[in-house]
Amino acid sequence: MTTRTLLSTPERTGPYQDYVYAYPHKTAYRPLDPRPRLADVWAAEPRDALFLYLHVPFCEMRCGFCNLFTRTGAPEELTTAYLDALERQTSAVRNALGEAHFATAAFGGGTPTYLTAAELDRLCDIAGRFADLNAIPVGVETSPATATTDRLTVLAERGTTRISIGVQSFVDSEARAAVRPQKRAEVEAALDRIRAVGFETLNIDLIYGIDGQTAESWLYSLDAALAWEPEELYLYPLYVRPLTGLGRHPRDWDDQRLELYRVGRDHLLGLGYEQVSMRMFRRPGAGSGGTEYCCQTDGMVGLGCGARSYTAGLHYSFEYAVGAGQVRGIIDDYVREREFGVARVGFALDEDERRRRHLVQSLLQVSGLDRTLYLGRFGTDAAADFAAELDRFADLGWLEHGADTIRLTAEGLAHSDEVGPALFSSRARTLMDTYEAR
Repeated sequence: MTTRTLLSTPERTGPYQDYVYAYPHKTAYRPLDPRPRLADVWAAEPRDALFLYLHVPFCEMRCGFCNLFTRTGAPEELTTAYLDALERQTSAVRNALGEAHFATAAFGGGTPTYLTAAELDRLCDIAGRFADLNAIPVGVETSPATATTDRLTVLAERGTTRISIGVQSFVDSEARAAVRPQKRAEVEAALDRIRAVGFETLNIDLIYGIDGQTAESWLYSLDAALAWEPEELYLYPLYVRPLTGLGRHPRDWDDQRLELYRVGRDHLLGLGYEQVSMRMFRRPGAGSGGTEYCCQTDGMVGLGCGARSYTAGLHYSFEYAVGAGQVRGIIDDYVREREFGVARVGFALDEDERRRRHLVQSLLQVSGLDRTLYLGRFGTDAAADFAAELDRFADLGWLEHGADTIRLTAEGLAHSDEVGPALFSSRARTLMDTYEAR
């Protein structure tokens, strides 16, 4: 899943402004001039608990709600050329980083399992140049059509601990309405293969707010997913976005999505799942557990043409696009690229932006913001640094201050997609609003 269309005003306009999974969104990135050397970008950065992310920009189909950086129908010669480029990028980044320790890794996309079993084995070899995949948590995204036994077996043997599968709905008519042409029987067969191969953590993605969906059909999908005893579930509100299949049919259905969110949340909590964020629910004691990686303070090394890398002072990537033609052009440029030792497009974070990123990454989790951690990092109190924004949320009943923690209330968590965008700086919002959609 991914995001777009952040509104420029911090005024309240509805509970579904944007899914903020990173700060800021890539549409705030701009070409860097001059392009800094990666060795200089990482020179003063802590490298003892990094996140390794490999991006595979290929899918067998594009769902109606999707605006991921991906293309469909990639031929074998292109996937081979892509892995060749990924090898070249890995060599350049490995040289720039020097000594580094990775605490966790993930393969995302697109759909990484679009690659064949042999190609996935090669992808693991590439990742293995940075970290022992059998010694750290490793997550991989898949789809019902590509979760084949040979692919899953390779991933299990190479250390994958978490498989995430996008199901969206167990009701065939709802899947069609979301332009996700799959049958429940195909989904069940894929889940059966995943459980047969064996992974510590199974995550199932579901979507609420689909045309024709009711509270009853939503509970039906939830219970169908729960029959597989997933260690994690992600519940996503449907977004209608520009440049997507559903983007041509905009409508307002905030109340329905809020109702379905509460139905799903209460159902999972009642069955013993714990809520981690607005979207994420976890079965206590299940799965691979936590890692030493901390998203607020630790960096990320992203490999592939749709991946981002994070340091304290710079977030950087390649060009971003959603439109099919533009995505194909960027992928074509990537596979021809020979110079991977510089950062091309990015967003520099000053001290205020670092504070905001820490606040956003913390507040949108159930656990909230650790005031002591924030004070130790920045030397100030978050409640004072962001008094105007936080007081507004508190007045709405969405926020509570504790001696050690600032966290969203249950109702505040339900409005995470309004809270997150409201915390973006005016600079980030201006850049995002002036980005030309591609």
